[in-house]
Amino acid sequence: MISFTIDQLYLWINAFLWPFFRVLGLFMVAPLFSESSIPLQVKVGAAVLISLVIAPTLAPMPALPTASWEALWLALQQVLIGIALGFVMRIVFAIVMLAGEFIGFQMGLSFASFFDPGTGAQTAVISRLLNLVAMLVFLAVNGHLVMLNAFMHTFDIIPIAPSSLNPNGWGVLIEWTRELFLSGMLLALPLLIILLTMNLAFGILNRTAQQITIFAVGFPITLTTGLIILTIVIPQTAPFLMQLFEAGYETMARLVYAFQN
Repeated sequence: MISFTIDQLYLWINAFLWPFFRVLGLFMVAPLFSESSIPLQVKVGAAVLISLVIAPTLAPMPALPTASWEALWLALQQVLIGIALGFVMRIVFAIVMLAGEFIGFQMGLSFASFFDPGTGAQTAVISRLLNLVAMLVFLAVNGHLVMLNAFMHTFDIIPIAPSSLNPNGWGVLIEWTRELFLSGMLLALPLLIILLTMNLAFGILNRTAQQITIFAVGFPITLTTGLIILTIVIPQTAPFLMQLFEAGYETMARLVYAFQN
């Protein structure tokens, strides 16, 4: 007859449960995995599958009762780690969407927005286009697999244990958010320079030839020029996007090491 104690049962449950919380936290925020177009059952099923695969490779879990306050705090800690790591890569795609907002505003397309189910908010058309391009590049270079591989190594650096996280990790995350505006402006800079120059020329022309309603014809010219430049610039954005992805992976590593005590 096979028998086991309640402590053994806790160890078996915890060996799967706590890694599952960290994986689930990543899937809540990380690009591609957090898309609302993916059914919730698929996300949870993928998190369960990954947890089952990595659970045997992890160090022994702390001997805590599953239904205790210590276990609840440990589960919350794992969710926070996963959310922080996913948020790092989410900022990469937020950079691309912010660049699209800058471009759309200068092209006169800031009013052309629609509900984006991925973000749950009104998004400019150009932002959505650039986000799709970034997502395709991310998949083409297997960025999702690299992100998962980097995530798996976090269990070696921050093992599952009832200890507090170093607050320096949150400082790394806040520091990374500055790239949102810096890199977003760099990505949109070619179009911004050309479109701002055109608007400046229209303003000067409107002052010198006031009988011409220059802004009536300026909008279609600006829009057409912006679309032409977009067709030239978008194929050249892949190297810049790959640099953003690499910076995101490096920030994930810095974040994990900063969380160490």
